[in-house]
Order: sequence, then C-alpha cells, then structure tokens
Amino acid sequence: MISILIPTYNYSVFSLANELCKQAIACKVNFELICVDDGSQSEINSENKQINNLDHCRFIESDKNIGLSNNRNYLAELSAYENLLFIDGDSIIPSPDFINRYIQTLKEWDADVIYGGRKHPKSTDANRRLRWKYGVYREDTDAKKRKKNPYKCTLFNNTLIRRETFNKIGFEKSITKYGHEDTLFAYHLLNIEAKIKHIDNPVEHGDVDLNSVFFDKTHKSIQNLKYIYDKQLISNEFVTFLRIYEKIKRLKINYPIAFCYVLLKPFFRFQLTSKHPSIWFFDIFRLSYFCYLNTKK
Repeated sequence: MISILIPTYNYSVFSLANELCKQAIACKVNFELICVDDGSQSEINSENKQINNLDHCRFIESDKNIGLSNNRNYLAELSAYENLLFIDGDSIIPSPDFINRYIQTLKEWDADVIYGGRKHPKSTDANRRLRWKYGVYREDTDAKKRKKNPYKCTLFNNTLIRRETFNKIGFEKSITKYGHEDTLFAYHLLNIEAKIKHIDNPVEHGDVDLNSVFFDKTHKSIQNLKYIYDKQLISNEFVTFLRIYEKIKRLKINYPIAFCYVLLKPFFRFQLTSKHPSIWFFDIFRLSYFCYLNTKK
C-alpha cells in the first residue's frame, strides 16, 4: 500500500527508519521502506546497513553522487507500491501516530498529494540560528495557512504522493546541486492541477545547518534558481523571489543592487554567520547575489 522512501547523504538514518518501520507494522498495512545514500562513501553507512535487518526495509549505497532530485527519482523507480511517502534522512518523527495519520487521510480523501508539513526545534545553538530562523519564520506553517497557497506551500520532505502523479512529473534530472528542486516540482503539480491535501502531521528538522554551512549552501541554491530562471523552467509569477527580481529589472536597478553584493559581501558573511543573524539581511543578501549572477558576463 505504501512505500516509505528516504534519500540521505552522509547521515545516520537507522533510528528514523526503525521508528517508521515500527509504526507501519502497527498500522497493519502492506509497506516497504527504502533508503538510498547518494554516493557519500561514508563510514556512517556501516550503521545504516542495519536497516536491512528491519522487516520490509532495505538500505542501498549508490556508487556515485547524483544529487537529491535524481536520488528521489531513483527511489521512486525502486518502489513497489502505489503511494510514495518521501521523508528526508535528517527528519525526526515527533508523533507515534505519524504513519497512521497518513493512512487515515488516504482513506478519507481522494488526493494526489498529501503534505504533512515540517517544524523546527523550539530553540537551537547560536551557531545554527540562521537556518533555524529561516525554517521557523518561512517554512513552519500549519495546514490552515498552507491551504491558502496549496502549491507554493508544498515542500517535498514529508510528502505522500500517488505513483501515477509522481510519474507524470518526476524531478528535473538536470538539477544535481542543492536548492529549489522542490519549487520546480510544486510548479509542475500546479500545471497538472494535482489535488493537494494539507494536514498537520509534521516531521521535525533534526539536523539544522551551522550558520556558515547554510550561508554557503544558499549560494548554491541561488545558483540553482538562476539555472531554472535562465532555462525558463518555471513561471516567474509562481516564485515571489523571481517576481521581485523582474520588477527590479524593469526599474533598472539590478546593476546597483548587484554592486551592493560586491561591496557588502564580507559583511554579509560576517553578519549572517554571527550569533544574531538577521532574516531581513538574509533576504537582501539573496536578492543582491541573484542580481550579481545575472549581471555577470
């Protein structure tokens, strides 16, 4: 009935898999759990191999790194059941009723996609505050709020999707780096008018990035967004960030803003990797960096 699919990279996922397996067995449903490490060659995988000892579960080590998008596609190809539940490897399951809520929602609703949401810890270390703040203020929304923008508010961690729907879209194979693969997938869901059901059944983000790590990863994310933008893979109207950029271009202030990135680059890193990073300043950094990338020749 349900395939639980966990993409991971250099991370211990045994406890996550064990909890999900226990819950699925308790629900008395046909299930499988598949976890694929994306070519990390990590020593941690010696622990992850214990997943193979769990009922209906298996752990696979890829020979090479193919990126999150293609790892998710690979997991879907390996799966056997009609309902695919994707959960990132760094997730924590806060509810003992987590799997059962999805099973009951499947019975009660004719939906192509069910999104349970995510949440972050109530507090974190100062050196992880940038990613934590972004998660709390931008990503952690309840089902009532998400329903107002059902497609834009669908992230792909903790998402149950029908195989038929996934196969119509799949993840963009050319995207092999970090960032915005979820945005593009959500846009394709809109294009095929997939029926989305938002519920309150969150996973918790268990591995909040260090400020410096998230700052560097954001550069890669913006680079990915530029690729999506340049290839016209998405409507600018669907992404608020791109809509703002288009207005900036029309006003012809994209070059001055790009220069701000060059001028303030050292201060961006100093402020955003500090103990008190500003989300407002983070937005300025992202926008100025995008302008900078689009003015480079």
